[in-house]
Amino acid sequence: MQTNNQAARVSVSTWSLDRTLGSPDFYGVGDPLPADTHNKGAYSLLALPERLVEAGISTMEICHFHLPTLDSGYLRELRAALEAAQVELFSLLVDDGDITHPTNGERDLAWIRQWLDVAQALGARCMRVIAGKSDPSPQALERSYQALSVLAAEARERDVRLMTENWFGLLSTPQSVQALFERLNGEVGLCLDFGNWKGHGKYAALEEIAPLAESCHAKASFDSPYVLDQEDFLRCLDITRLASFSGPYTLIYDGPDQDEWEGLANELAVVQQYVQ
Repeated sequence: MQTNNQAARVSVSTWSLDRTLGSPDFYGVGDPLPADTHNKGAYSLLALPERLVEAGISTMEICHFHLPTLDSGYLRELRAALEAAQVELFSLLVDDGDITHPTNGERDLAWIRQWLDVAQALGARCMRVIAGKSDPSPQALERSYQALSVLAAEARERDVRLMTENWFGLLSTPQSVQALFERLNGEVGLCLDFGNWKGHGKYAALEEIAPLAESCHAKASFDSPYVLDQEDFLRCLDITRLASFSGPYTLIYDGPDQDEWEGLANELAVVQQYVQ
């Protein structure tokens, strides 16, 4: 279900370039920001937008833990680097927090809320959060609905679209995704991730939720060095085409081969036929 009325385009997540960025330490709820592990890769986050343009990509998503500081001056500098390179920041990806946790949910919700100001400062179109790590019980779905409704309202005040993903326990089945999104009634968008669901029923499950998708994490598996599993990747991409998907295809590469740019180039070559 598209709401942005934009043509499909290719994007990339900074997760796909974690090694390029020096693989800085992850930080989550309650963790200090490990600034000393950032800016040790071939490229800094500030230099990445210009490098993406050289690779033929002008849309990106940033994982929260790839930000070396939340200082307002740095956020302005990063936004300026994006604008100078004419790279759209489609989404800030908040990769921690469990708003469905029975005792820590309020704490985690407060931690996630702070990232809305960061998304706004960076000029992000969207912010993607975890709907919940609990199993999809009626109680957990209700806690998720209540928390996401609060976040979505606050995101709208900042001109940011709140998103979630078919990820972790709560949204581990198409039935739970559909149940939650029926309650949310358009307040929150869905990022469809190819790689989060596994097993025999993966394709049928993705088909059930693909019509809800506003963005897509296009993750390929790699059979051997830089040789992706074309059958799986094309089958997933075909699901989006059949669902009339028109959002950004964000390339996700986390294969074993160290040259992330080569891995992304292989994914890009396949995805390009779907964004014509």
